[in-house]
Amino acid sequence: MATRRLCLVPCIFGLLLNALVGVTSGAELAFTLEPSDIIAVQEQPLMLHCQVEGIPPITTQWRRNGILLVVDQYYTMFHNGTLLIGRFQRTKSDGSTDEGDYECVGQNSFGLVVSRRARVQAATMAEFHVQPRSVRAEEAGMGRFQCQIHGLPEPAISWEKDGRSVDTKDERYTLLPTGVLQITGLRQEDGGVFCCVAHNSAGVKHSAGALLTVSVSQSSVYKEPMILVGPENLTLTVHQTAILECVATGYPRPIVSWSRLDGRPIGVEGIQVLGTGNLMITDVGVQHSGIYVCAANKPGTRVRRTAQGRLVVQAPAEFVQPPQSISRPVGTTAIFTCQAQGDPVPQLTWLKNGQILEPGGHVKLRNNNTTLTIYGISQEDEAIYQCIAENSAGSTQASARLTVLWADGLPGMPSLVRAEALSPNAIQVSWKEPAQNTQEIIGYVLHIRRTTDPVEMEYQEAVSKVTLQQVVGDLEPSTSYTFYVKAYTSRGASKPSESATESTLGEVPAPPSLFIKLVNSSVVQAVWESSSKMGQHEGFRLYYRRVHTPLFTGPLTFTRNVTQYNITQLDPTLVYEIKVLAFNKHGDGNATMRFVSLKEAAEKSVLNTPCDCVKDEQSKTSTTGIIIGIHIGVTCIVFCMLFLMFSYRGRLMTCKTVQATPQAGRNIALESSSSSQGALALNGVSRSGMEGNGSVAGKSRGDSNELERLFSGPSHCGDLADSSRMLDRSLVSCALNETQLSTLPLDDFSLVVEGDRETQFQRPPAEGRGASDWAVAGVTQQDQT
Repeated sequence: MATRRLCLVPCIFGLLLNALVGVTSGAELAFTLEPSDIIAVQEQPLMLHCQVEGIPPITTQWRRNGILLVVDQYYTMFHNGTLLIGRFQRTKSDGSTDEGDYECVGQNSFGLVVSRRARVQAATMAEFHVQPRSVRAEEAGMGRFQCQIHGLPEPAISWEKDGRSVDTKDERYTLLPTGVLQITGLRQEDGGVFCCVAHNSAGVKHSAGALLTVSVSQSSVYKEPMILVGPENLTLTVHQTAILECVATGYPRPIVSWSRLDGRPIGVEGIQVLGTGNLMITDVGVQHSGIYVCAANKPGTRVRRTAQGRLVVQAPAEFVQPPQSISRPVGTTAIFTCQAQGDPVPQLTWLKNGQILEPGGHVKLRNNNTTLTIYGISQEDEAIYQCIAENSAGSTQASARLTVLWADGLPGMPSLVRAEALSPNAIQVSWKEPAQNTQEIIGYVLHIRRTTDPVEMEYQEAVSKVTLQQVVGDLEPSTSYTFYVKAYTSRGASKPSESATESTLGEVPAPPSLFIKLVNSSVVQAVWESSSKMGQHEGFRLYYRRVHTPLFTGPLTFTRNVTQYNITQLDPTLVYEIKVLAFNKHGDGNATMRFVSLKEAAEKSVLNTPCDCVKDEQSKTSTTGIIIGIHIGVTCIVFCMLFLMFSYRGRLMTCKTVQATPQAGRNIALESSSSSQGALALNGVSRSGMEGNGSVAGKSRGDSNELERLFSGPSHCGDLADSSRMLDRSLVSCALNETQLSTLPLDDFSLVVEGDRETQFQRPPAEGRGASDWAVAGVTQQDQT
């Protein structure tokens, strides 16, 4: 549908706008001078100025508190727009007053504008609400007097001493604009009676007198620094002057300094220190807002006392983006934007020809009134619109004109608009062509929106000029829609037709999901879930039957929160068909069907007896493990016994063979190849071999005795070469004297044949060893005989 929806943008008829704009900028009313706030003097004349420019004739009027003023003996209006009040009175004999909010109203044939509100107040002077108090101070100390009084305008304060004006040229005297008098470095001649004098346009008033007494100084006595008077909280408007007072005492005289609590620098422009520590900021701005800290420091130490006060600077409202005048063809949308800034944040109000504009219908205010939108404009919407920005610091206004373009010969509005629902998602809209000026029609635009939606949510569809109907699709079921039509030519659009409202048809629910579960041979469980794709459901209906049977059992009706049902007493030899559908007030939805065979379930229950497969498998696994373990254990024992038996018999046979072998008539010649590997053990196995081979060196004492019997005679081993070969190069055990066991590598020996008597084993000479070291006697022929 998005391909058919077209926003009604002015670019479709962009040429029309340029062709029809005939209003010059000079036609717009605008103020060149607006009235300002003023304080009037009782019984004195007062003038309020106002000037308006635009295409004449222009009429100017004044309103006080929203009510038009009538020219009479009290009020005079000049041609240039100025208002004269001949004799200002705060309270008249009839109870009325000249005080109030005044507005200048300018009007010509194109519209009306209203100036900013100017507040007029009478000058007044109240009584002193803070009177000066007597002060007793020491020489070289400080004296301070204060008085306060309310008045309009703000009263100017001066001081008198003993009936004479205080000489403020003396630098020891500091007169603050707030009405405070400070005297530093007091002397005896400073004593006297001081009086506060307040004066403004309403008159002059004197306060009560206060006595200053100066006593003998005791300045040699140390005194902790102390702040007598700290800064007060102030709320000012931009461009005013801020006075932050700080009066500190102590001995030695403390040093007064200022800082901001937020750590930002105070700056130097417009900053001045009055007296001994008062801070004055002239021409304050919003950037000066903050908390100011006054500190009194004892010289040369870190001893200090502090006091703080908050300064709030307000800024009157001013425009960042004022509204701009626009021209729009009839039937289109006009948008005005107005943005203002100030402190506090200004409130925005819109006026139409001087009257407060109430949103509603085709007029909408959004984004905190910063955007004014007028939909489907008509001749009645042509006016001057004003944006009023106001806060506690002041107000301002800006105006803009809306010109509605209308050309002669535009078609009339379409008639007889009808809407007919075709389905839950489609409505057909038809209309009749306008009664006049139909020759230049190039097409129609159908405007569509949900009836409950705001006007700005509508969308459009373009329709050919030969088609007087349109099927609007992709709509929501059971929803009300509003339609109207406009006819367009190359010069503009017609007025909108009358609206037609129609609701789409209701929608039946979508088929639910269905799952079948076999409980036993005669019971099945049907479980279903609703679908959210189509209309809302109110409940479900369940049917079932035997296959090839014409009639269903049911319906069984369930509420929307029931999602399962057990069907019992079924024949286990048959196949059943089960279906479920959802229904609502619009009818029954399509059904979901499933087939289930109970015959297969019955056969499985007979053929397959229940068994605990997990338990059988665990039992089988456990038995098999035990059997395998027993077999492995028995096999290991048998092999160990055989190994021990054959090893013992082998050693006995070896030793007997060595003893019984006949020896040759010549000495035994032993040859050793340099490539042979291993080691020759003489006089028993090595000590390391005893510790690492239990089968040879670790034999019991009984085995040792048996070897002594077999190898009687000197502690020698015969036929070592044969024994070595029989044991596969293993070590020969001749444990006759365990204390003489050594392991000698073959590389350390040489074999020498000396005649036919004997063979001696000698170790090659080595440095640091005697000839007797490692000497081993050979086997002689006599030993063998």
